[in-house]
Amino acid sequence: MNRSHEVEYCNLELRFDRRQIQNLIRELIQEGYSLYWNESEHQFIVSVRTGRKLLKLRFQRVQSRYKMVGDYLIKDEKLAHWIEKLINDSRGHAIVKRFRDRQVLVIENIMFGEIIRLVEVSGMEHRIIFQKRPQITVEDMVQAFKSKRAEQRAAVLRLEIDYELAVLHEALEQGLTDIVEQCKQKLGGMRKEMLLLEM
Repeated sequence: MNRSHEVEYCNLELRFDRRQIQNLIRELIQEGYSLYWNESEHQFIVSVRTGRKLLKLRFQRVQSRYKMVGDYLIKDEKLAHWIEKLINDSRGHAIVKRFRDRQVLVIENIMFGEIIRLVEVSGMEHRIIFQKRPQITVEDMVQAFKSKRAEQRAAVLRLEIDYELAVLHEALEQGLTDIVEQCKQKLGGMRKEMLLLEM
């Protein structure tokens, strides 16, 4: 393990059922981690020993399921890979900051298990390396306007608006201001398109 490398998982939100948490515990034990867990009415905590430190993974009970929440700073490379696999497999959300020698190198915004934005950090400079393309492009809108099937486009657009509203709701709950702004911009464009279709 290289101690100069760290990964911080912020605004982590992953959803599990009880059986999945038991499988996670089994996986960690098989990976050679020393751990213990306890459960209360409101949460399930898995404490994992990494060297001299104890990392507490918190799972809040939400009705019959559990939601892993919180911010975690991981210095153990194997455990960091394991958490990334969890984010991907559970289609979770997170902001991932990768450090070297206590300096942030890269920030990844992950929604539904996919990187939607990747930013390289160099001192005070930020450079967007990757940003997921919006679902509707200008070309798509032009094609929709040319089409005589406005009713069909309006029906599809309603579904896209519903999806974008769901993404906006998730982003607002998690305080992801960048994603909130992106969603608002997309919804503004969709609203204009819908008004034109209904004329």
